[in-house]
Amino acid sequence: MEKPNHKAKKISCPRCKGNGYFVIKESVENPLDKVVQCPMCKSEGEIYEPENNNVPELNSNRARLH
Repeated sequence: MEKPNHKAKKISCPRCKGNGYFVIKESVENPLDKVVQCPMCKSEGEIYEPENNNVPELNSNRARLH
């Protein structure tokens, strides 16, 4: 995982919820559970919070959402 500047903080990975792995179904025909390593956090369970998080808050300026 690349290390950004010192101001960035680590947060729990949203994909694996901090576990470093998650369970998927092998296929539609063969619905067995398969454990895979999380590629988003590289199995570390944490990622650095992006500095430019452009996700608008739900209760902010409603005119900007539409």
